[in-house]
Amino acid sequence: QVQLAESGGGLVQPGESLRLSCAASGSIFSIGAMAWYRQAPGKQRELVALITPRGLTNYADSVKGRFTISRDNAKRTVALQMNSLKPDDTAVYYCNLESGGIPYWGQGTQVTVSS
Repeated sequence: QVQLAESGGGLVQPGESLRLSCAASGSIFSIGAMAWYRQAPGKQRELVALITPRGLTNYADSVKGRFTISRDNAKRTVALQMNSLKPDDTAVYYCNLESGGIPYWGQGTQVTVSS
């Protein structure tokens, strides 16, 4: 069984920064892509950023230039540095990884951007 533990969410003002972290534990043979998704109230869950095992990244257009995803393969962690946050970034953020063709999800962490 694989568990994902997220941390780092909170309430910030527009223009401020937050860093989300996610650590994987349990029986993991290998980890493929790691990603962050988010879901705002009344909206579908959407991909925010993805990183492959070799470090290739992909971002949603809405966060390009503001968010940076990174991973530490040895520690089995993935992080999301979020800068210049906007009210539209308010959502529950979910960590995701693929292992053996199976997707795993964290429990989600709330990010609220409000003045």
